[in-house]
Amino acid sequence: MYDLPPLNGLRAFEAAARNLSFAKAAAELHVTPAAISYQIRSLEDKLKVKLFRRLNRAIILTEAGALMYPGVKSSFEGLRRAVDRIEIPARTDNVVIATISPHMAAKWLVPRLTLFIERHPEIDLRIAASNTTVDLTTDKADIAIRYNLGDNDGLVAEKLMDEAVTPMCSPALLDGDQPLRTPADLRHHTLIHDETLVRHWPGSSGWSEWLTLAGSPDLDINTGLHFDHSDHGVDAAIAGSGVVLGRRSMASRDLEQGRLIAPFDLDLPFRGGIYSVTTRAKAANPNVQAFRTWLREEATKMQMAASGSSETPSQSA
Repeated sequence: MYDLPPLNGLRAFEAAARNLSFAKAAAELHVTPAAISYQIRSLEDKLKVKLFRRLNRAIILTEAGALMYPGVKSSFEGLRRAVDRIEIPARTDNVVIATISPHMAAKWLVPRLTLFIERHPEIDLRIAASNTTVDLTTDKADIAIRYNLGDNDGLVAEKLMDEAVTPMCSPALLDGDQPLRTPADLRHHTLIHDETLVRHWPGSSGWSEWLTLAGSPDLDINTGLHFDHSDHGVDAAIAGSGVVLGRRSMASRDLEQGRLIAPFDLDLPFRGGIYSVTTRAKAANPNVQAFRTWLREEATKMQMAASGSSETPSQSA
């Protein structure tokens, strides 16, 4: 018999140590930060040793915690591998459940779905538009389409596309009263801010980074329109409300069809990319395979269309 602490406590410790955050561990395990803190304190009481140093706005592993973490992490990975050996695809019908962020669903996936339906009318595709982390080992989702840094240990992940941002606007702005010819001309236009970019450039909307890259760091970026959903900023630019620092992947259809233009030959790349992610067991499901294949083809077509555009930056990520 194994004399081990409670599994919930070890699971909370592994998630908190990996993320170095009680809040992120709580979101991952679908509990409150208070519950994570309680489980770890109970574990520390059981072991009679402190595992974390709790700072004002952060946590770090103690020497004991750092010694314990690799073994706990490898043990959970071993459990996952053991389950994967016997796990069969959860779906025995033609249902495929895909989770994707709401803005990517609205601007990238949904406009293309007719093509998938025409090719695979036998598949009952269900879209769960959410930013919530989903456990792919359950029936809540068969495949996730997510931006990440490529950290998909233990899963079957395929990079669909790189991601980058560049200024985008309605074609009408190019030849209006204040023609948009150089980055310096942005001073005459309303800047549209995508607030979700803050996680890629902390403390900034991304505009300051792009303008520095473009050689115009002195432009005032403190005014303009602000949106906390990326697709809303893109739609505002299409309507002629200003210039958005838009995501290439999300705005690809609008760029292809001329509703938007990217007037400058300069992209600011993200560090990661957009991936399709599933489990090894679900990757064996023919319906999931069909959807993953179609996603790959659509992403490839999008990048080929972008590379063939005269407005595609040579520095595109």
